[in-house]
Amino acid sequence: MSTKGKISINAQNIMPIIKKWLYSDKDIFMRELVSNASDAITKHSRLVQFGTAKDAEAAYEILVKIDKEGKKLTFEDNGIGMTAEELERYINQVAFSGAEEFLKKYEGAGEGSQIIGHFGLGFYSAFMVAKRVTIDTLSWQEGAAPVKWVSKDGMEFEMSAGSRESRGTTITLDLAEDSEEFISSYTTEGILKKYCAFLSTPLKLISEGEEPKQINETAPLWLKRPQECTEEEYRAFYKSTFNDYNEPLFWVHLNADHPFNLKGILYFPHYHEGLGSMEGQVKMFCGQVFVADNVKEVIPEFLLLLRGVIDCPDLPLNVSRSFLQNDDYVRKLSAYITRKVADKLISIFENDREKYNGYWSDINPFVKYGCMKDAKFFEKVKKAILIQTAQGESLSLEELSAKAADEDKTIYYANDAKRQTAAIKLYTQKGYTVALFVNVIDLNFISFLEYSDTGLKFKRIDSDTAAIKSDEAVELDLERLTALFRKAEGNNDLKVSAESFEDKSVHAMMIYDEQMRRFKEMSRFYGESMQLPEEKSLLLNSNSPLIKWLDTCQDEAKTELICNQVVDLADLMIQPLSDERMAEFIERSSKILDILAE
Repeated sequence: MSTKGKISINAQNIMPIIKKWLYSDKDIFMRELVSNASDAITKHSRLVQFGTAKDAEAAYEILVKIDKEGKKLTFEDNGIGMTAEELERYINQVAFSGAEEFLKKYEGAGEGSQIIGHFGLGFYSAFMVAKRVTIDTLSWQEGAAPVKWVSKDGMEFEMSAGSRESRGTTITLDLAEDSEEFISSYTTEGILKKYCAFLSTPLKLISEGEEPKQINETAPLWLKRPQECTEEEYRAFYKSTFNDYNEPLFWVHLNADHPFNLKGILYFPHYHEGLGSMEGQVKMFCGQVFVADNVKEVIPEFLLLLRGVIDCPDLPLNVSRSFLQNDDYVRKLSAYITRKVADKLISIFENDREKYNGYWSDINPFVKYGCMKDAKFFEKVKKAILIQTAQGESLSLEELSAKAADEDKTIYYANDAKRQTAAIKLYTQKGYTVALFVNVIDLNFISFLEYSDTGLKFKRIDSDTAAIKSDEAVELDLERLTALFRKAEGNNDLKVSAESFEDKSVHAMMIYDEQMRRFKEMSRFYGESMQLPEEKSLLLNSNSPLIKWLDTCQDEAKTELICNQVVDLADLMIQPLSDERMAEFIERSSKILDILAE
């Protein structure tokens, strides 16, 4: 005898939501049905442990079967099964969570008792791809009868006697025309690997004419205790999970049981081009079932630059398992992960400084970004922040402070070590330490350090040359030279001054106001096109033979030629010329060589 009825709780309104909004990815149905099958097996395993149910006669497994000719997809488990009453309760009353009820009844069952699925709305994701869904199930309970449930649209159903002879559930999807791609074993295998590659229950794919193929690894590395894992296993897991043949630098193994259950491994990969090229991927799992990449509610934004896996069976997910509720539990998870990463950095810094120095070129954009985004992270890792110098050193902030140029704790820095070699030399010759800030993030990080409690101030090497001038004084006709260089620069407001440098090969430097330059660079960085004054001046080296010659030369053509060349050389010491200016510079250089040849 069969019965018919309508799904309760306004299914006509719920189904469009499920199809259009609740599940943004069409293939999510496969994760939901496999998760529900895993839940059914977990439930039965717990009942066996409590002595409520008999031992399973066969090994637990989940089978996904492809019927290409019939255009069907079947999900089969040998878990707890359902009675007719339970089908009515869990399926026909949409949004009732059998998992929630089961956990309340058997709370305190210990590790492994977590139930992944919400057997209600999760099941109804099947209607995104199916024109008909059939459930054939037999409960574990003694004397239970098999039950069959059929629905064509998720809004009306028919229940009758089932045909299943062993405990468990079989769900068959008759695929809709627009979803027939799922009868491809290649497509289905890829989806199962995406979501269920580390499911705790053996998951096998069976396609016509093919051998059953196990999809998953039931005991992933992150579930082991750190002391049980070898370095080779960590490296192999990284390469296979992220398809990266480069070796990771190091990793953090997360293994917490209290106050929450959280496992995972975060890897620090090689990065050589600064923050702009960093593409991290942190895979979020809930009870070994993949949820999503880079879940920002749990994983702090700056940690998303890393690669890794995090598994938290107790995540407060909504029914789609893809979106987290914003609650205090999640914030505590995030804080814990941040703290463990900081602890790892400090541990390496304190116990193997040489190795840490070697890591710094790869990890410094990540650490700097983390410091600016999270004050607690900054406080924990502050002593492990390194500043690389033009002299080849890697100094902590404390060590750098000890080498500051004056009592005001001023540090001179360069942002292009190769191009600015000549300007750097002016400082190193005088015994100053020149810091190198060469990454995009450094523009913000310098200001961050100044506004933090480091006590340090930073000036780029073209912002203030008072520290490098020579004691030797040479008198120049500054008024005449000012007129010459204003003409060369095409700027009647150009400020021209003179100092004597010990290095006679440097003829002049362009001096930029530090704060105005930073403001302009920041505006460009954020895509703003603000018209700001140039705020630069030309500083002549009165100890340069060329400048002394210009001071007295009366050949107007040669003077103009040399002045233009000196201005371009002064700019080239710090930054590249525009295409037009570079073309003029090359042409002028040829003329100067011709004059010398004559």
